[in-house]
Amino acid sequence: MPYVDLHCHILPGLDDGARTLEAAVRYARLLDQEDVLDVATTSHIKRSNFPHIDISELAGRRAELQDAIHAEGLNVTLHPGGELAHEDALELADRELQLIAQGPSHAQWLLLECPFAGLHDDFDAAVERLTRLGYGLLLAHPERVRGPIDRLTPHTEAGALLQVNVSSLLGAHGPAPQEVATKLVMSGRAYCLASDTHPGTREEILPYGYDALRRLGVSEVQAFRLTQSNPRFLLREGNPRLALPETEERANSTR
Repeated sequence: MPYVDLHCHILPGLDDGARTLEAAVRYARLLDQEDVLDVATTSHIKRSNFPHIDISELAGRRAELQDAIHAEGLNVTLHPGGELAHEDALELADRELQLIAQGPSHAQWLLLECPFAGLHDDFDAAVERLTRLGYGLLLAHPERVRGPIDRLTPHTEAGALLQVNVSSLLGAHGPAPQEVATKLVMSGRAYCLASDTHPGTREEILPYGYDALRRLGVSEVQAFRLTQSNPRFLLREGNPRLALPETEERANSTR
């Protein structure tokens, strides 16, 4: 079964990921060679850092890159997505959130960035709002948060899932994130690995994560789940425990 990467900054010219179409296609060749064939295009949705990203243009950008990938004869399929900052999660209309949601329409979920500076009330508020709107949540790179991550426990107990970066597991961000990433994996709290690749600067792909898991003593079955079957389930089936309710905020935002 091919690998599924749910966190990748491959769309060119938008954030701190791939700078050009050529760079994105070059990286897609590597993905094709390494059997990473399903990739969510998760550009930063973080207006404080990337104010010029227009969510409504992401589908067109994705289609343009997909056409270039197909023209090269590559088997990589791109999927919608976005790495959502908690500040933006508190402000975006539901119709905008739906443009970066992943999974099927009856069980959509969002990739919510765990802020590097630490977990505070505003992050909890973002989780609460997105959950109230009916979205499942995959929390990106919790191991890179400064300070303790105990604050995530109520969220995971309520159904949020944790995504660990391959680069963290390999030690690219230092010993502390590597230690937390390892603990999340070994304790079973991590639901999946993802690359969080930024083509041209950071390119630790999922097969590297699989190998790292095996070196840690993780079984073949669990390594397969973390890098292939679990992310594929989220991509195809979404979060089956959630249905999108017709809340007042959702109703108003779609009128």
